[in-house]
Amino acid sequence: MMDNVSVMFTLAGLGGISYYRVPLFALTLLCYGVIWLVNLTIIVTIIVDKNLHEPMYIFLCNLCINGLYGTSGFYPKFLSDLLSTTHVISYAGCLLQGFVLHSSVCADLSFLALMAYDRYVAICRPLVYHAVMTKQRIYLFVSFAWLIPFYMLFISTITTSMTRICGSHIPKIYCVNLLVSNLACSASLAKIAVPAFNYTFYFGHFIFIMWSYVCLIRTCKTSTENRSKFMQTCLPHLFCLLTFVVCLLFDLLYMRFGSKDLSQSVQNFMAIEFLLIPPIVNPIIYGFKLKKIRNRILDFIYCMKSALN
Repeated sequence: MMDNVSVMFTLAGLGGISYYRVPLFALTLLCYGVIWLVNLTIIVTIIVDKNLHEPMYIFLCNLCINGLYGTSGFYPKFLSDLLSTTHVISYAGCLLQGFVLHSSVCADLSFLALMAYDRYVAICRPLVYHAVMTKQRIYLFVSFAWLIPFYMLFISTITTSMTRICGSHIPKIYCVNLLVSNLACSASLAKIAVPAFNYTFYFGHFIFIMWSYVCLIRTCKTSTENRSKFMQTCLPHLFCLLTFVVCLLFDLLYMRFGSKDLSQSVQNFMAIEFLLIPPIVNPIIYGFKLKKIRNRILDFIYCMKSALN
C-alpha cells in the first residue's frame, strides 16, 4: 500500500523508443501543429463571420474547441516525455490528465449528439426549427454539453483519488482513470459504479444519435431537397461520428481485452488514435464539405494572397 500523494507513476508505453524518439518528436510536433491550425481555422472563421452564427456552426465551433482542449491533455506531456529518459507522472498529474482526456471524450459525444438533434429538427421538423432552436436554448445546450462532462468526470476523479493505490505501473503512454482504478488495493466505488454509470450515460448519447439518423434517413427518402440537405450537412457529421467511435472503441476494447502479443508500437497507435485522427479529420471534413465555411476560408486565403502581392 502506498501513500497516494507521493506516488510517481511509470508510463510503460514509452519504453523502447530511445532509438527513434527525435523523429517521433518531430512527427508528433507536426501533428499537434496541424491540429491547432485546422481547428483554429474553423473556430476563428465561425466566430468572425456573423452569418455563421447558426446552431450547427456554433456546435461545430465548440466541437473544435473541445478538440484543442482534449489534445492539450496529451501532446505537451507526450512531447516532453519524448525528450526525456525518464517517463513518469505524478499522482496529481495523472488524475488531471485522466480528467482532461475523459471529459473531452464525453464533451465530444455531447456536441455530436447536439449536432444530430439540430439536423433532426432542421430536416424532420423544419416548420418548428426556429421555434425550437432559439438563441436561449442554444446557449443552454452548449452550457450543459460542457458542464455535465466536467461534473461527471470531476466526481469520477474525486472517487478515484479516494482509493488506496498498490502499484505504480501504467501500461500506456498516458494516464486514464480506469488504469489508476485498476491499481487500487481493493474494489471500490470508483472502480465499478461510477465508470459504469458514465459509460451507460454516454452510450445513451450514441443510441440517441443513431435514432436521429434513422429518422433522418426515413425522411430524406421522400424528398430530393431533404436528400440534398442530408448529403451536405449530415454526411460529414456521420463520417466524423463513425471516425470518433471507431477510434475510441479501439482504445477501450484494447484496455479491456488487449493482447500482450501486440508490439508496443501497435499498442501505442491504438491508444492515441482518438487523440490524432478525429481532431484532424473533423475540421477538415467540415471545412471542405460545408459550403459556407469553405467559401469563407477561400475568401480569406484569396485576401491574404492579394495583400502579399
